[in-house]
Amino acid sequence: MSHVDPPPSWPVGADEAYAAARRDLADAEQELRDQIERVAAARRALPPGPLLADYRFTEGPADLDRAEPIRDVRLRELFDTHPTLLLYHLMFAPDATEACPMCSMWVDGFHGVLPHLLRHTAVAVVAKAPLPKLRAWARSRGWAGLRIVSSHGTSFNADLRAEYPDGTQRPMVSVLRTEGDRVRHLYSAPASFPDGGERGIDLLSPVWNVLDLLPAGRGDWYAGNDYVADPGRSASR
Repeated sequence: MSHVDPPPSWPVGADEAYAAARRDLADAEQELRDQIERVAAARRALPPGPLLADYRFTEGPADLDRAEPIRDVRLRELFDTHPTLLLYHLMFAPDATEACPMCSMWVDGFHGVLPHLLRHTAVAVVAKAPLPKLRAWARSRGWAGLRIVSSHGTSFNADLRAEYPDGTQRPMVSVLRTEGDRVRHLYSAPASFPDGGERGIDLLSPVWNVLDLLPAGRGDWYAGNDYVADPGRSASR
């Protein structure tokens, strides 16, 4: 089959200045794609992380409208039949009245595509808040079908660096893998990069990527949502 060039990415009537600028932008977008692929390959090639302790969480029934029964659940049990677990560390301190709104937006996204994710990996949300408070928040967000577990009273958050030494919670995503009856850490990504800049897990949220297409970009999103510039230090409010 002979090669057929795709049509241009601009409508009929665009002038040459626009067409030239759009061609340059396409080159930059392709370079970005290739860099994302290189980083993803490097992530998959990381050496094995540490084996984790046999952490025990608390979990309620799948129906968020029910309060009981409450049971202890091992970290290994969160995998179900999958070899991997995508775990979102929700910023929700024990003394907070609500979870971080930014974290909740990320979990909204995971929940929206949960059937697709569950074809490939187990998915769970963990937070330091006591289970009744955490489940009430999950119910208010409509997170039916997501496994919601509380790490209250455990060292899990501190051990995985999902909180600061002062107890401030840290937004983060982790990928874990089973090894028999044990669990090995593969990868964690906090919302902020080591240089203090944000956008550490932005690729995991369609919201940011769509806003980046718009003329105003992300705008003043943080201010409009009563959210400080560094989500890692927004404490337990």
